[in-house]
Formats: sequence, structure tokens, C-alpha cells
Amino acid sequence: MDHQGKFRAAALEVGIPDDEIGRFTTHLRLSIRLGGGSGGVPVGQFGGLPRLPVGMDWPVAGASRLPFIFSVDCAALPEVDGSGLPVDGSLLFFLDPEEDHLAREPGYARVVYVPAGTDTEVAEQPTDHEMVGEQYDVVATLVAQLPDWFGTNEDEDDLSPFQQQVNHDLERDLPHLDELRTLADDLWPPNEGLASAYIGGYADDEVITSIAEQILAGREKAGEIVIPVAKWYSQVEEEKHRLTSEWLSLARFPLADEFYHGSFVIRHDDLAAGRLDRALSVTEFSE
Repeated sequence: MDHQGKFRAAALEVGIPDDEIGRFTTHLRLSIRLGGGSGGVPVGQFGGLPRLPVGMDWPVAGASRLPFIFSVDCAALPEVDGSGLPVDGSLLFFLDPEEDHLAREPGYARVVYVPAGTDTEVAEQPTDHEMVGEQYDVVATLVAQLPDWFGTNEDEDDLSPFQQQVNHDLERDLPHLDELRTLADDLWPPNEGLASAYIGGYADDEVITSIAEQILAGREKAGEIVIPVAKWYSQVEEEKHRLTSEWLSLARFPLADEFYHGSFVIRHDDLAAGRLDRALSVTEFSE
């Protein structure tokens, strides 16, 4: 479906200039919200036992199986312009949140893509029953999303010089920003209920901040750049701004009965090329 065309037509109808609509839709992304409850066609499964390709072992970290979080049928998901998600097959997400949160190296999270037509079977019940969560189906809806830095309402004195300039540019380039935001939410309304997960859209601000800080620290260590302490915050904000368009959220989800929030992020280019092994997992402690 041409979601940008749908938005453009609706915005033109209320009198917003076409060039301003184009600038706004450059930043507008749609995220697929997964939630339980009755109604709608199931697009995925949370908990229970995963369906793995015949002969494939359950993903492990060391000698321990990684807990299965959820899976989605890509062909059943709503089509999103330019998302880069596979058009068919299944995506399965495995994560040990406590170990992933504490780990200095990756290995406690895995994304498994099962191409369409692959012979699969339900994995055997593990001996550790705590690894198998309650199983339930989820349905999908679309939600409009903008980057966290987009039109922040923070006091200008609390913003870095870079953020202040971004806000001034938005005020100049998008005089109808509030109307455009409202229109996007009307077309793809946010759901205030508890979501099981979100597929696609923007990565969480904390995740992008972490990636930006690691990149800048690595460049400093390599002698490529020198960042004065007084300018570190502003440099991080500038790097985040760049990374926001480069990365997207593959999946983000709260973990039931856990004080963690899971997040898989990936570069647009890697997702489009099917390089799901390059997805990064960032698990946050929420309490």
C-alpha cells in the first residue's frame, strides 16, 4: 500500500503545501504494533515452542538454550513502504535478557529467519520449563512514528547547540508541524493499551545513544577525532541524528514478569540484504 501517497492526499486536502508534506514524510515511519486480544487475523505467536527448520537445533549461548520470545509470519504482516522486512517466511526472536543486559560481548540474543517453503517442526519441550512462556497469538496494526528529536518540547536552554539548530530548522521548514503530526496520528492512531512488541520504525533513543557513544569513543581511541569534554553531549546528539536515518528497530518489546525491555536494531542496508545476523540486541533494565 502507498502509505505516503495516502498521507499526502489527506494533507493536501486540508491545505498543507506539497513541499512541506514531502519534508515531513521524509521522517515519518510506520511501526507494526503486535498485540494480543480477540479480533483480527493472527500474524505471530508469543511464548510457547518455536517452529524451527527440520533438523535445526534450538539456538544456544554456550551450553544453554536461549529463551524463545516470539515469532511473526512476515507474509501476514501489514505491508509498510520501504520497511525492508522480508515479504514472506518467518522471523523468530530468542533472548536471554539478564545475560544480554550484563554481557560485554554479543551472544545472548538471536534472530532466526526461516524462508518460505522451509520444512519446519515444533521444537521439543526443553527440560527447563521456565524457558517456555505462556503461548498466545498476536494481531497487527500500524502506528505512526517520528524520531525522538523531532520537535522536542524541552526548554531550549536544556538543549545542546545542535538540538537547538535542529528545532529552529523544523520551525522554519515545517510551519504546519502540529497539523501534520495530528493527521499522521489520525490515519495510524497510537494504541494506549499494552503492546506485546513493535516491528520496524525508529530505534529507541537509549539504543541510538548507546551506539553513538560507542562509535565516538572508538574513533577517539583510534586517534581519528578529539572531542572536548564540554562538547561531548552535543557531538553525541549530532551522531545520533545521523544514525537515526541509518538504523531502524527490527523489534522492541517489554518482557512479561521481567524488569527488562528487549530491543533488536539493524541497519537499513543489512535488513534489505537479508543480513539478519548483523542485528544488534540491546536489553535495558527498566526498574
